[in-house]
Amino acid sequence: MDPYRPEDEEDFVALFRQERVHRWMGDGTTSEERDRALFGRIFSKVYARRLFDVWAVRHEGRYAGHAEIKPTEESGGHEIVYALHPDAWGRGLGGELARAVLDHGFGTLGLTEVHATVAAPNEASLALLHKLGFVHVRDLAEEDGSTTRLLTLEAPRTAPRTAPRKVLPESQPEAVSEAPPV
Repeated sequence: MDPYRPEDEEDFVALFRQERVHRWMGDGTTSEERDRALFGRIFSKVYARRLFDVWAVRHEGRYAGHAEIKPTEESGGHEIVYALHPDAWGRGLGGELARAVLDHGFGTLGLTEVHATVAAPNEASLALLHKLGFVHVRDLAEEDGSTTRLLTLEAPRTAPRTAPRKVLPESQPEAVSEAPPV
């Protein structure tokens, strides 16, 4: 994953023009002009204002998809969004991509949980997210009558680090204290 470059526009638009991709993204089918405008807003709004993290996904040096992590009202927190070109499907890249975005969210951003919204019929994405540990929280009714699943993954719990015991000089052996976990 790396930031988009202006020369990625054609690949970005081609990704979102793919029927097997756009049917699961946002409001479904849009015009090419809207897809180009969306690409432009990555630079004019998202990057310029540092609103959230969004990346071009490359595999073996070639554009393979799109990824982002952003705050959303639907989840009340940060949501991961990703899409791979159908040519990249079935190679395990979706899992690698989702894990990389999650690592960024939990590590770099310090989030305590991350959400995903997935169209109920999108069984492949639901299965992948469940495999990664996401749990179904609730269903969201869409204006068109369809259902979107809201899933959540809590940050991995790590064992608290314990600081070494601090021992005072032998003249005061009863004065031993535990330093609080860092």
